[in-house]
Amino acid sequence: MASRIDYYDDPNAPKANSLVPSANVVVLNERDEILMIRRSDNGNWAVPGGAMDLGESLPYTAVREVEEETGIRCEITGLVGIYTDPRHVILYTSNGECRQEFSVVFTARAVSGIPTPSDESREVEWVSPERAVDLQMDRSMRIRLNDFLSKRAEPHLG
Repeated sequence: MASRIDYYDDPNAPKANSLVPSANVVVLNERDEILMIRRSDNGNWAVPGGAMDLGESLPYTAVREVEEETGIRCEITGLVGIYTDPRHVILYTSNGECRQEFSVVFTARAVSGIPTPSDESREVEWVSPERAVDLQMDRSMRIRLNDFLSKRAEPHLG
């Protein structure tokens, strides 16, 4: 199986060779639990999300990716931030693509559906914010989740 390797400020990291806009989404249910996935490509926990396709808006990408990865239909409610740190690169071993981070993180509320794993998610769960912070995840995802949980007045811009 192909894998994803995240590098941060690593002098041995491969050089970025692509830049792909992507969306991640912090989806909440009626109990304020967070929708989390265990990624198939690296085993880490994350909020759902993925790359924008031609012809899509980024909010549409966010809703589509959540439903594809989790079986949950959601409605965008806000913005956590924009994450474009060039020190964070993501290597996809299947094709050698090495992306510079470019993610817009939205908030959303669940509308319908049942948490269901996909090819991209080994597990899909609603987790309490207290449990979410203890899950194994990449540094960049932890920053995004912490930004959401801190209830910042302004979105992260960086």
